Amino acid sequence: MTSPAPSVLECIYQHEKNLANQVFLTQPVGGGKVLDYTWAQTVDQSRRMAAHLKTLGLPHGAKVALLSKNCAHFFMAEMAIWMAGFTTVAIFPTESADTVKFVLEHSESSLLFVGKLDEWHKQAPGVPEHMPRIALPLAPATPYDSWDNIMARTAPLQGDVLRDDNDLAMIIYTSGSTGQPKGAMHNFARISAVGHGIAKRIDDSLGHDRDHRMLSYLPLAHVFERAWAETVALVHGRIHMFFAESLDTFIQDLNRAQPTIFVSVPRLWLKFQQGVFAKMPAKKLNLLLSLPFIGKVVAKKVLTGLGLDKVEMAGSGSAPLPPDLIRWYRRLGLNLVEGYAMTEDFAYSHSSDETYNEPGYVGIPYEGVQVRISDEGEILIKSPGQMVGYYKRPDLDAQCFTDDGFFKTGDLGSRRSDGQLKITGRLKELFKTSKGKYVAPAPIENLLNAHPMIELSMVSGSGFESAYALVVLAEDLRPKLQHNDVRAEVEKALADLLAEVNQEIADYERLKMLVVAAQPWSIENGCLTPTMKIKRSHIEYSVQHQLDNWYANSKAVIWS
Repeated sequence: MTSPAPSVLECIYQHEKNLANQVFLTQPVGGGKVLDYTWAQTVDQSRRMAAHLKTLGLPHGAKVALLSKNCAHFFMAEMAIWMAGFTTVAIFPTESADTVKFVLEHSESSLLFVGKLDEWHKQAPGVPEHMPRIALPLAPATPYDSWDNIMARTAPLQGDVLRDDNDLAMIIYTSGSTGQPKGAMHNFARISAVGHGIAKRIDDSLGHDRDHRMLSYLPLAHVFERAWAETVALVHGRIHMFFAESLDTFIQDLNRAQPTIFVSVPRLWLKFQQGVFAKMPAKKLNLLLSLPFIGKVVAKKVLTGLGLDKVEMAGSGSAPLPPDLIRWYRRLGLNLVEGYAMTEDFAYSHSSDETYNEPGYVGIPYEGVQVRISDEGEILIKSPGQMVGYYKRPDLDAQCFTDDGFFKTGDLGSRRSDGQLKITGRLKELFKTSKGKYVAPAPIENLLNAHPMIELSMVSGSGFESAYALVVLAEDLRPKLQHNDVRAEVEKALADLLAEVNQEIADYERLKMLVVAAQPWSIENGCLTPTMKIKRSHIEYSVQHQLDNWYANSKAVIWS
């Protein structure tokens, strides 16, 4: 991949001039109302905040933290931080006070922007007392200096201030699915390269000289949304970015945006499908979709109901997507494709496209990405978006890179002759049964998650004679379990599923039982990361005292 020019900041200044009156950001503010910000208005606000930040006397490259749900002023604050000569540290808006404290202290942040949050009162104790704070417009009521007051009293920063390619643009902390969060350092050269690379993929796929619409709702503190929503929008310029107001208004927000590009994570693609099945049983829908004329009408109606009928590019990342789910969306006329990337390569690694899109594979490398499989089966990646390293962790850098600069992803995989990559599991997730055989959970979980009754699953069983799976039932199903006939029907369906899955996997991988989780897994109860990946160690620890009883039970389906 050739060195991209202009940089992300140069792109911003170009859009400020060339697209001055084009609406860039649309922010819901409650009661069905929205505020639109043109490119000129967006950059003007960023320039004013940058001018204010420069008066604070912070050293060049100082870390400035952002704790906020997605909103227009997240974009503006990040641009201001860059223009002022600093580095952004974004914190997941659902993190506990302990994690907020860890990230602020580990990153040595000098200032905190407090934004749109649901439980700031619980997080505030994690912020060091001496740390200065600025409240974004949608922040909870605070005594801090407010964004709007600073706008009113501060003149905009003059000139097009640029940053050195090697300056750090941001530190992205991982979501902590495997322990303490790690801070991946990304410089301006590499995030700019990724922004241009994704913009090129969009233009090559959907046509050049096009305007697009997106909805930003996955956490901006996570690399996926930061690269695939914010950075590409800043580089491309002609992406109108809408924001979601809340979970309750999500479908309304989606219908307002009418996105042409929509990226999500597997759990939400599954929840969309389960929402459809809650209104129409899967068998009936499949029958209607198979009818020549009616099928197209029904498919269009389903996509319209989801707010996805205008989507031309649909993608999924962050975790494996069941192949059957991909096929289901394609039957509806939505060409859902899967991608694969990491925090450490700024979400720029692999993706399916119009030609290479086999369900079960994550596509081919992006332009400039090199990939190889180690002797142990581990995927090794060298990407234009590759991080500079882990902040204050040179020990991890030494462990995570090969001598020739490839990042050790920790994922197991294989490649087809046409270059398509298949993820077969995670090195750290492999566990050995008492028979001495290793089991990879992810492929088995994919088979389970494809069933309409199951929302999430976790395969485990280290040290036991055989593996088992813990499953969370679909949201619409859970309230009905008090009825004995529904419970009996679910139990039979799960027993049938267990038999079907065991027929598809190797003898040593076969599951002894499916255990229905007593409670759904959530970010709040510590079972999911902020990006909705399961926290295996936490879930395994929480059920370890029940394992002997489960294994002693002869039933195929156990209610925990």
